[in-house]
Amino acid sequence: MAAKYLTPEQDGVIRRWERWNRNYFILAFVALTIILVFSSQLGLSSGQSWGPLGVLIALIVLPIIVLQLRLACPACGHKIGWQAKLMAPDQCKTCGTFLRARGE
Repeated sequence: MAAKYLTPEQDGVIRRWERWNRNYFILAFVALTIILVFSSQLGLSSGQSWGPLGVLIALIVLPIIVLQLRLACPACGHKIGWQAKLMAPDQCKTCGTFLRARGE
């Protein structure tokens, strides 16, 4: 059986998702670090209440979940979801297509 690879256009879709995912992860990590370090100075938390801070953290984490659930195999359309972490997996578990263009 011949190995299946993505077309250059399909590969572009996966690489674009990886760029968005990586860039948002870096942005979210920096934002969460700043928010957690300076939360009391910013008035987001106190010793008794984390209300506004909890909402802000949820709003930062929510796009990470959405990005993960949006990734689908360009060849078969099957949702890859949590199989991908920061980058797309090497191969689709459903159709067996390698998630890169031939020659890369």
